[in-house]
Amino acid sequence: MRNAHAVADIRAAEAELMARLPPGALMQRAAAGLAAVCAGLLPRVYGARVVVLAGSGDNGGDALYAGARLARRGALVLAVAAGARLHAGGAAALRAAGGRVTEPGDPDLPAAMNAAGLVLDGLLGIGGRGGLRGPQAALAELAEAARAGHGTTVVAVDLPSGVDADTGEVPGAAVQADVTVTFGTWKTGLLIDPGAARAGLAYLVNIGLAPYLPGPAAAAYGAGDVAALLPRPGPESDKYRRGVIGIVAGSDRFTGAAALAVGGAVRGGAGMVRLVTAPAAAAVVRQHWPEAVITVTGDSGGEVGTAGRVQAWLAGPGMGTDEQARRRLAAVLATDLPVLVDADGLTLLAESPALVAERRAATLLTPHAGELARLMRTDPAEVTARRSEHARAAARTYGCCVLLKGSTTVIAADGGPLLVNPTGTGWLATAGTGDVLAGLAGALLAQGLDAGEAAAAAAYLHGISARYAASGTGEHPGGEAPIGAGDVIGSLPDAIRAVHEAAPRPFAGPGSGHTPG
Repeated sequence: MRNAHAVADIRAAEAELMARLPPGALMQRAAAGLAAVCAGLLPRVYGARVVVLAGSGDNGGDALYAGARLARRGALVLAVAAGARLHAGGAAALRAAGGRVTEPGDPDLPAAMNAAGLVLDGLLGIGGRGGLRGPQAALAELAEAARAGHGTTVVAVDLPSGVDADTGEVPGAAVQADVTVTFGTWKTGLLIDPGAARAGLAYLVNIGLAPYLPGPAAAAYGAGDVAALLPRPGPESDKYRRGVIGIVAGSDRFTGAAALAVGGAVRGGAGMVRLVTAPAAAAVVRQHWPEAVITVTGDSGGEVGTAGRVQAWLAGPGMGTDEQARRRLAAVLATDLPVLVDADGLTLLAESPALVAERRAATLLTPHAGELARLMRTDPAEVTARRSEHARAAARTYGCCVLLKGSTTVIAADGGPLLVNPTGTGWLATAGTGDVLAGLAGALLAQGLDAGEAAAAAAYLHGISARYAASGTGEHPGGEAPIGAGDVIGSLPDAIRAVHEAAPRPFAGPGSGHTPG
């Protein structure tokens, strides 16, 4: 798991650690790790051209000291004094190692950056706010021109300059890095878009900060973390013990939504799926998923109570927004069971927030940016730009766990750390994939995971499955071709197998097996 911490907590931990170390020792640890990564990125260090963009803060010092280490190994290092001052010790070390220092207005600088094998971005540190301005913004543009036009590798020191470390917001000009070398702990801005997209490949350098850090502000699950959450059926399992999910989805107009949600639940491990849906959608589901137990809707909207016993409910995909749909949603939310609300259910909830006001059982909302904007009466572009802020605000407002879908899927529960999904592909931006995710997460709720765990595990598996589907194989994910929502369902077993392979397997003793149906 990648745990990320708030800037204020990182600063406090650094101060506590530095009080126990000789002066400058912490910066030298960071510089050594940074230089080691940079050396590995260069075909060879001796004779390599390196440009260091050094701001006024400690990140500028880290970059200068790393440049000095590379210069001592024969690299030709040029530092650009990009701030109001230059870190004195770092600059002295660089000059002593044979490096040079210049100013942002140097007319030869564009050519030097174009010829460089590597540019180190030490313009701003984790305390930077508001994007790059003036000469620093111009230097970021030069770095991008060298990167895009001449293949120069741009390495960000701790965080790409211009990215907000606590949120991932990019409010103005910012550096686009190929690689980011971060120190001590992950920063939330490295995990969440748009900042994560600026970071490139990220490395964490251990500088001894961990014992002094509090709980994380955000966390990203890994395969082993997800494997530990996924239920495994044992010898005594049956379909009821495996988890029964009730789904209210589909309509005569939107028949596919029900089939996709049911498919996500079946392939997500549910022991049984009970579906409440319209006649036309029921016919489609019977063709694709004959194992589903179906209750056909009528004019009353009261079918939820007659569907049968379940362990959790999913309501929303393609169910419509008429009065009968509202009654079904209200009936689901009136139960004392975990409930996932998606799609049309979110539209109804935005109109009637009181439906969840008195709930005591777990409730998981799974909006995209537009749906969250309706829930929070704001603009979708604002949600996209400040994903973590709006997801957390929605969790507080509705008293629910919120999974905000998008280029970075984030999961917020009031009082807990933000969970960030690291998997996925742009090919997921196609109709119906959200229905699959809802069915998968609902199945995990029915199997006993709490709302945050179910959301995080489902998002992780959904992303891996999409990558496998796009690459055409479960072994070499690459995202090479367009896919549909049905392809994601088809690859879910591969995704589940993959995460289980990341965890130690328990011994399967004599007699282990399963109980049919």
